[in-house]
Amino acid sequence: MPTLDRQGDVFVLDLGDTENRFHPDWITSVSVALEEVEQSEGPRALVTAATGKFFSNGLDLEWLMAHGDRHHEYVAAVHGLFARVLSLPVITVAALQGHTFAAGAMLSLAHDFRVMRADRGFWCLPEAEINIPFTPGMSALIQARLTPQTAHEAMATARRYGGHDALAAAIVDRAVDEDAVRPTAIEIARAQAGKAGPTLGTIKTRMYGPALDALRDKDAVAS
Repeated sequence: MPTLDRQGDVFVLDLGDTENRFHPDWITSVSVALEEVEQSEGPRALVTAATGKFFSNGLDLEWLMAHGDRHHEYVAAVHGLFARVLSLPVITVAALQGHTFAAGAMLSLAHDFRVMRADRGFWCLPEAEINIPFTPGMSALIQARLTPQTAHEAMATARRYGGHDALAAAIVDRAVDEDAVRPTAIEIARAQAGKAGPTLGTIKTRMYGPALDALRDKDAVAS
């Protein structure tokens, strides 16, 4: 399960060492960690990282298939997580040490910056291949954070981007060696820790108003 640690002004949220799929308990754990970050005072920033082969492989489709009656509730919770990260009043950096797919890729986009391993691992939105359309909120988030050309290619073709390709497409901000992913993310976060506070939260909320409205629309969560 996710854990939260603090290194000076930088909170490090480790999503786990499995596929880090969005099980409801996992979502709750991440949300509790984000609450702690948001409610803390003084300079602070957030790095979201993971351990192992995956940053996150996205939705817990196995759980969702077994709990079809909770589909609406589940997708709303996923949307809520995206919205919370996107509008968090601290600088956020995703450290992508492994595969970052589907909702995991969307979670990375909700962060202010992304650092990706250069030599291995893929960033991918596979929905076109697995026949799961993006919800309006997901589409809004992706299109708010990527250039129109990259958003179209990523969404319509399910292209798998390696680290260097993701950097060239401006999906990530840095592509570095494996052992530098987390340290680089922490370095970026630490340099921006003084920006934390209500003003930053307001800037993000206004910057991404349409995407946040779409993510928070409880009546538009069906796929």
